[in-house]
Amino acid sequence: MAFWRWLRDAALAAAVITFVGNTAGAAGLKEEIAPTGKLRVAIAVGPAGGAFWCVKSDSGYAGVPIELGKAMAAQVGVPVEFVEHQNSNTITDAGAQGTWDVAFMPKDADRETKVSFGPVYDSVETTFIIRAGLDVPNIAALDQAGHEVAAINDTTVMRGAKAFLKKATVTGFKSYEEVYALLSAGEIDALALARDQLNLIAKQVPGTKVLAETFKKTDTAVAVPPKHPQSLAFVTKFMTESKANGLLKKAYGANNLSESTLLTQ
Repeated sequence: MAFWRWLRDAALAAAVITFVGNTAGAAGLKEEIAPTGKLRVAIAVGPAGGAFWCVKSDSGYAGVPIELGKAMAAQVGVPVEFVEHQNSNTITDAGAQGTWDVAFMPKDADRETKVSFGPVYDSVETTFIIRAGLDVPNIAALDQAGHEVAAINDTTVMRGAKAFLKKATVTGFKSYEEVYALLSAGEIDALALARDQLNLIAKQVPGTKVLAETFKKTDTAVAVPPKHPQSLAFVTKFMTESKANGLLKKAYGANNLSESTLLTQ
């Protein structure tokens, strides 16, 4: 009888320790990942949404990061707040300034020195869209002296375009809206961006053409500010589960995106 009483008491004690530990862990995570009482999700806003980019309308924001941010905040148990940026570079630079808690952005070696990345969830081809009226059938024809190629300042795509193109001039601009307007007006010869984004732009800007070739792959991943170990562990687990339970696929479907670039492993 004494043995069973001891076993019962030991099990009860273990349960209490586990509960207290989980409660303390949850409190510690919330303090780190949502220090303002809200989960601040950094987003970049442009004319067309996608795996990284978001759009803004009278009804609010839309895009894969919006769906993921809402679900993540619900798991943490706090409201979500979306912090708008012009591009992924400004999100990266703000990572050490305490203005956001979670982001979803293109990943490269330069950024890995500034923020902490969790799992990659999207891998897309990066190429060029050619302005209306310019006869450029391929990248070799684009990469000629006198051609101006636009990209968004200090982004993964801009770094890739500068490294790849040898003769054409790559010019950086501040925002998606700016390069979109320049392309629409025919004031630049081409724009470098992820193919999914360019395909959406081609539908909106008559006469433009997305090249069939690719000059690099761009991986998009979840990220947290540096030196946030609990946050990194949480978002890693969240994204791993989101791939397995269908949340990512649902987010792509809600934004009318092809699942061809979605990484579920």
